[in-house]
Amino acid sequence: MHLYRKLVAHASAKGQHIFFSPISVSAALAALSVGARGATRQQLFHTLGFNSSQLSQTDVNASFLKIIGSMAFKISQGTAVFVDNLFTPKPDFLHVLKQCYFTEGFKIDFTNPIESTNTINRYVSGMTSGKITQLKNLDPSTVLYLLSYIYFKGIWATPFDPKLTTLDLFRVTETIEVPVPMMRMEADVETFYDEAIATSVLHLPFNNSYSMLLLLPDTMATLENKISPAHITRWLQRMKQSKYKISVPMFYMKTSYKLNDVLAEMGMADMFGDHANLSGIADGQKLVVSEVVHQATLDVDETGAAAATGVGISFFSHTAPELKFNRPFIVMITEVSAENIIFMGKIVNPNI
Repeated sequence: MHLYRKLVAHASAKGQHIFFSPISVSAALAALSVGARGATRQQLFHTLGFNSSQLSQTDVNASFLKIIGSMAFKISQGTAVFVDNLFTPKPDFLHVLKQCYFTEGFKIDFTNPIESTNTINRYVSGMTSGKITQLKNLDPSTVLYLLSYIYFKGIWATPFDPKLTTLDLFRVTETIEVPVPMMRMEADVETFYDEAIATSVLHLPFNNSYSMLLLLPDTMATLENKISPAHITRWLQRMKQSKYKISVPMFYMKTSYKLNDVLAEMGMADMFGDHANLSGIADGQKLVVSEVVHQATLDVDETGAAAATGVGISFFSHTAPELKFNRPFIVMITEVSAENIIFMGKIVNPNI
């Protein structure tokens, strides 16, 4: 939630989407903490919310092994550490990353920015079925590049009927409306209205252990300022199933963030500068983190919806209440059993 609020604050243009994977970013930074020492590791633990007096590095490693292992074969996600040819990573560091974080370590010639960029692009493209590609050219002064990536393709447990998908208006702001393909369904769905933060919550399961939460607030700023993990737990516990007419716009999300400034503001400043202590990664010349880049892609199937966009036929009854996502809303994808937040984002304009 802290990272989400920081990304909102850093959004360069008004109306910019937010989309990232909390679990992916956390795993990448926890993997980095394996090689961090002293105040640098303390900063990583503190900002990640790990109590260093209760959790050892071994505890953290074991936890991420369990979390990431449970996601295997369902989500394409991982972390990669690219270290300049001048450094030789310690075998213990690479071993823990591979065993607990499913992370691969690579040596690369950062003095050749075009070649190094192409190498990283090919790696990520191959790991995400071509869905994540095209990093910008790297700075030739880069010495350590930490990359997390995640790609999820979800299929609804109860699919939307493409015959019902029609163009409808989405209110981007009080004065701007745009036409969007709106998926429609009348069905028994799980919903909850949180009066404390004036937000409607819709729960849509996928055909696996994951589900999507769609949050439609009366006031976006109120939701963004107050939302916490406790809210998600309460929503999932108090969901009630009843018949609703729901309308959800089709959307596709793909984002890339350079997180240096955001993470420094959150309390992880040392790893980027002269005070960095990453001696657990490699001996010799002093290591600092040059860039932390996070890329996330969400691709949710709605069979035939794109082709069927246009004039549709409505079969809605007149009795079921309606929940219509026709203004900015927040989307989450969670692992229901563990309540892990896989993705979190804000849809401001589905056409962008």
